[in-house]
Amino acid sequence: MQVSELQAGFAPDPYAQNCPSRTVLDRIGDRWTVLVVGTLSHAPARFSELSRAIEGVSQKMLTQTLRGLERDGLVTRTVHPEVPPRVVYDLTEAGRTLIEPLAALDAWARTHLADIEESRRRFDERSASA
Repeated sequence: MQVSELQAGFAPDPYAQNCPSRTVLDRIGDRWTVLVVGTLSHAPARFSELSRAIEGVSQKMLTQTLRGLERDGLVTRTVHPEVPPRVVYDLTEAGRTLIEPLAALDAWARTHLADIEESRRRFDERSASA
């Protein structure tokens, strides 16, 4: 059995190149993760409900995102023994702790969207004329 740096008493440092905390940041900073957590923050959902709620996500990306979230202990996948089987996804207790920070990011993005779009427009105009 291999001992991780965390088990050996090392503090996570996402600025260090090989720190495993970077994989956690990759997961929670992913666009599809943000949208899945946001959708599941309201209620558990089936795959098809998530797919309809998150416009533009492919079946492959939604599957990969849900599997990653389940692997990381942020989402549970419950198969109900029915015909056909009904599969429901829900946030775990750890997953629920992401609701507030991701909602803050969502609010920040909505608040600053117009300013960012204007800044991009000005930058692109300068770049095109250079």
